Formats: sequence, structure tokens, C-alpha cells
Amino acid sequence: MHRTRRQFMVSAMGSVLALRFARRCGASERGRSKPNILVMVGEDHGLQLSCYGDKHISTPNLDALAKGGVRFTNAYVTQAGCSPSRASILTGLYPHNNGQIGLATHGLRMYQDDTPNLTTYLKAAGYRTGIIGKIHVNPESAFSFDFKAFPGSNFNKRFVERFARAAGEFFRASADPFLMWISFPDAHRPFHDQQEGIPAKVMEPDDVETLPMVGVSTRQTLQTTASYYNCMQRLDVAVGMVLKELADSGKADNTLIIYLSDHGPDFPRAKKTIREGGSRVPFIMNWKEHLPEGRVESRLVSSLDILPTILDAARVQRREGDLDGQSLMALFDDEPAAWREHLFTEFTLHWPETYYPGRAVRDNRFKLVHNLLPDRKNPVYDIYLVEQRPETFTPEDLKDVPKRVQEAYGIFRHPPEFELYDLRNDPWEFRNLAGDPRYTEQFERLKKRLAQWQEETNDPLRHRHILDRFTVENDATMASGKYKKKKLGQWKYPQYFFE
Repeated sequence: MHRTRRQFMVSAMGSVLALRFARRCGASERGRSKPNILVMVGEDHGLQLSCYGDKHISTPNLDALAKGGVRFTNAYVTQAGCSPSRASILTGLYPHNNGQIGLATHGLRMYQDDTPNLTTYLKAAGYRTGIIGKIHVNPESAFSFDFKAFPGSNFNKRFVERFARAAGEFFRASADPFLMWISFPDAHRPFHDQQEGIPAKVMEPDDVETLPMVGVSTRQTLQTTASYYNCMQRLDVAVGMVLKELADSGKADNTLIIYLSDHGPDFPRAKKTIREGGSRVPFIMNWKEHLPEGRVESRLVSSLDILPTILDAARVQRREGDLDGQSLMALFDDEPAAWREHLFTEFTLHWPETYYPGRAVRDNRFKLVHNLLPDRKNPVYDIYLVEQRPETFTPEDLKDVPKRVQEAYGIFRHPPEFELYDLRNDPWEFRNLAGDPRYTEQFERLKKRLAQWQEETNDPLRHRHILDRFTVENDATMASGKYKKKKLGQWKYPQYFFE
């Protein structure tokens, strides 16, 4: 691999967790078939589900999935962008470790075509694999799906019933065990209030409030938010249709079901940022007779944990230290399991015009953000508040909001090098505590831990000369401030990130 695997010490916890799960499987499991795996990934949405306490929407199908399984309340993706997030789920590696640091649409790619991933692991273990919807990771040839339906984004046509029928076809045609990955197009922009008659009742601006990380409420913001909620209603219907097809196939009882969003919603201070609104997501697991029912789990979990969890469930061997995450199975053991005290996220770019690299760490209460280029203005601010004016609100609207919101948008536009937040009292990061002497201990402790993590995971952007070189490469893709699209293979960063 391009990184030295490992230059850092892999926690012994991984082997302990695998051993515990193997013991729990025991002799009674040895003769049992491997579980089927169903991974469902929603697009661009946060915790706007009724099972997560949202009062404006009813999501009965996802609520039922959570009621019959485990709902995680502190779950994070590695980066608030589609391709990096999905690549991390599929490979179990941080974006800076697999190479998919930005959108596949713009030529960014994994370092190596033969990076081990969910499909290669499970196919070697005898699984039939299928995908409905997009992969959106480069190169797609690295993922050996046997069955494919509706490839591409499908953002303008939300094929709810056709997605479900294709899933049912796969379930019925597959002998156990199988892996099915479904990429739903909701709730990605453009927001469609209704397609194919779904949802049956369209929500209006008076039915909603502005999303909590946004903090600004205009009539247009509420209209856009209502349209987003309509996408969420349709997404829940789609999930229900797929689950019905699984039940009708007779294979639901021995299927590990995982649901999450690829990252937060496409609103200011969410998608394309390193903020809570971008990286914190809903995450639900359901596996009859293997996972507790109705469990609400508050420990810090990452989308990196999905692959090692699936491999443990499928009893697939892997080399210790090959993955950045941890199996979640030990959280449900009778014996209390040690678990991570810190969780890390990153952002490098979505496409070149959004380039604003940062790294973040949080513990059970505080979060530290390190903006790697504090001398630059964050271009994502203009994308939301200037270029997308008709869809959200304008900078002029900020004159009428509380001071703390104004200050938060000032930081969004031109972030300092470090930001510190008390997530217990300020879950959507409106008050930066960096520089406040009352929080010096928390600041220094998290700063040290973040630097240690970058060293442990061999993050190339911890080196100033590499950061500067990539900044030059990124900026060279633009002319007059606009991106000139690069093709796959034209990016040079895979060649020098680990020199």
C-alpha cells in the first residue's frame, strides 16, 4: 500500500473483539449458514427521522428497523462528501488512506485498483454480490458486483418501486449468502417534492423548521427545507418497499441489515464541511436474534466500523491492522467492551472549487477542528450563500439573526486555524471556545491527540510540503475561479502523497 501499513501501532482491541465474537458464535453457529448482508445507503441527509426525535416527519419504516435492532446516536462518516464516504465504508479506510479524497465525478480516485474491499472480501467467502444505484468510487472496476441495476446517480428520477423490484429479483434469485448494496438517490438535490405519487402528502413550509445546523429561517429556507423533508418521506417509503421484498423472499431472518446516510444534508454548515451537520449521520443495524432489539447506543462509532463488523458477522478472516475501524459486535457482548475514546473525521475537497482541508477529533463532549489553510477563505461559504441564493438565503439575511449565528457564519466564511466546541451544550457548533482560557486543557489535549492520529494513520497532509504541493495541483485545475474537469488518472497526488 502507499501508506506504511502500519507505521502506527494497531490496537490489540481488534483481535480481542474478533475473538469475543468467535466465542459468542460458538459451536451452535458453526453449522449455520453465513448471514446475508443488506446495506442501504441514503443520500445527503442527517438525523431528520422520527426515530431520531424529529417532530416534523414520520418515517415508520426506518423507525421499525430501529425498534427491532440498534440505533446509534453518535455515528459519523469519515468525510462529508459522497465518494470519500462510500469509499471508506467499502474499504474500511480513511479517505487519506484509500486515496478517494474527493468526488469520483472529478477524476479523484483510490490509490490502488486492488485495494481490498467489501466485495472482494465477501466474494472470496462465497457471497453473491449485488448493487442497485451508484458506486461513485474510482475505479468502479475495483468492486466486483455480480448483479447491477440502475447504475448512476438517478437524481432526477427517484425509481422507488423499480429499486424495490430489482432488490426483490436479486433476493429471490440468490442462494445464501448474498451481499446487496442499495444506494438510494434521496435526499440528494434537486429536491423533488413528489415523484411517482410519493410521498402521498407533500409537506409545506409551514410544516417544518429550519435545520438546526443552519440557524437561519427565511421563507425560502423553509420552502427548501420542506422539499428536503419530502425527499426524506420518499426515502422511508423506499426502505419499506425493499424490506418487504426481503421479507417476501423468506430470507429476512438471517440477514444483517445496515442503514446509514452517506453524509449530512446539502445545506449551509453541513455537506462539504467538516462540521457535525456534515459528518454525523443516522445509523441503524438490525439482525434478528443476533443484535438486541430497541437498543439505543451512544458510544462513538464510525462508518469505518461497518466493514470489520460485516466480516466478523460473516466469519471472514482478515489480517490484523488492514482496516481503520473496529467491529461493532463487541458492543453487544455480555462482557463490557473497551471502546474508542476519540473519533476522527476529515475533509479535503468535494470538487476543486470546494477545497478547504481540515481534520477534526471529538471525545465524549468536546470537538476540535484544525483548518489546515486558515489564510484562505472557505469557498463553500460562497457556494451556499452566494451561488445558491435562490435555494437557501443570502448574506444580507444574516443581519437579522442572533449574534451567535452571525459569528458562526463568520467562522464558516473565514475559519481560524483551530475551533473548539462543547458538543454537549452546543451540538451544532455555534460558539467557538478556542482561545477561551477556561478550556485550555481541553484544547491542548485534543490538539495533541489529533496530531498523534495524523501521525498514526500516516496522513500525508500533516506535512506542509505535501499540503502545499497538493494545493498547487488543486488550484491549477481552475481557470478564472472555475474548475476545468480532470479525467481519471490525471491527478498526480497518488504519486507523491507518500514520498
